[in-house]
Amino acid sequence: MKGFIQAALAATLVAGVTAQPHAHQHRHQNAKRHEHVVVEKRDAVTVTSVVAATVTEYVLDGKVVSIEQAEEGIKGGDFIVIGSTTPTFTPPPPPSSSTSSTTSSSSTQAAQFFEIKSSSSSSAIATPTPSATPSATGIDVPFPTGDDAPSCDVFPSAWGAIPVDWLGTEGWTSLQQPSNGYIPGVKIASIVAPITGGCTTSTFCSYACPPGYHKSQWPEDSQGATGQSVGGLWCDASNKLRLTRADHPYICEQGAGGVVIKNSLSSQVAVCGTDYPASENMVIPLQATPGGTFPLTNPDSTNYYVWEGKPTTAQYYVNPAGVSVEDGCRWVNPNLPTSSGNWAPNNIGVGKDSTGTTYISIFNNSPTSSALLDFNVRIHGDVSIECTLENGVYSNGDGNGCTVSLLR
Repeated sequence: MKGFIQAALAATLVAGVTAQPHAHQHRHQNAKRHEHVVVEKRDAVTVTSVVAATVTEYVLDGKVVSIEQAEEGIKGGDFIVIGSTTPTFTPPPPPSSSTSSTTSSSSTQAAQFFEIKSSSSSSAIATPTPSATPSATGIDVPFPTGDDAPSCDVFPSAWGAIPVDWLGTEGWTSLQQPSNGYIPGVKIASIVAPITGGCTTSTFCSYACPPGYHKSQWPEDSQGATGQSVGGLWCDASNKLRLTRADHPYICEQGAGGVVIKNSLSSQVAVCGTDYPASENMVIPLQATPGGTFPLTNPDSTNYYVWEGKPTTAQYYVNPAGVSVEDGCRWVNPNLPTSSGNWAPNNIGVGKDSTGTTYISIFNNSPTSSALLDFNVRIHGDVSIECTLENGVYSNGDGNGCTVSLLR
């Protein structure tokens, strides 16, 4: 099978230079170090330019229903939501008459519904709601503070976070327990990282966000003393979840946009982002289903994580065709020990720098992995150069990868 990952960017770049958007190498729990950049693949994902404006539609049996109908259906138990994000209300406001029809400057994201007609229909994909969740809110509603903050056993899906249940940490992407606690302004000497259980007192609890978004919470003034990245909400002594960046009240923030993945294969592709800052394991899921187009989160370095004074970008691990996010978006899958997760064949790196230029790179996941991707990858669109990985060979670049920039 032959297909492509394609990407669209916006600026100029020197041909033949492999971009390394990340200014540093991440430290994983097992001391693995890697750089965040983008790599091309062989058979089926496409990154193209994406617009900032979106229109949300709700679909039942192939027909668009109103936001009011959708809300009533969910509240009354008549509908089950399927899709990559957790259903949340209050819903976004309906588009005005001037934006009621989708134009070339907007993209439409449809939330699909199944009507519950029998017990068998409950098998539709749905994200469970924690039993003690406060009143439903949404990704665009500020996270509660003070006495209204949720307890630490409440996964914050009501505020846009996506549970990653297959990791065994109650939906959280990673847990970090600092040896000297959390003292604002004081670096953390060492970190204990439980791999089972949930968010408990004196723990930084990291989480995934929907494609196109990234988490906004990390203690900017209390990172690891030896370069470890630390991220997530803080579970305090009163067993309450607390923001670690109080000036960022939305726990999932939208990236700079401009980059999507398009899967032209007949199989799904698991594209797994690193949990950064936090464990840096590749556990943030994007399941690119056949024929679909999906936003790839593009961090803006002017408001994203800074490591030891240096701006950083995002890195994604691209697994072989057919691997699910449950199997690919984890450190190691016993069934695929040399070709998925940390050993996925290729990486994609993406980020927007302080000049407003977005860069996308495709590169080999070396020296960690020697596996070959079983499909092709192409970055294309309004870009500085064409960048393709086809049958293991890169166009425009060295033997390990190539980088392009979006032209403004």
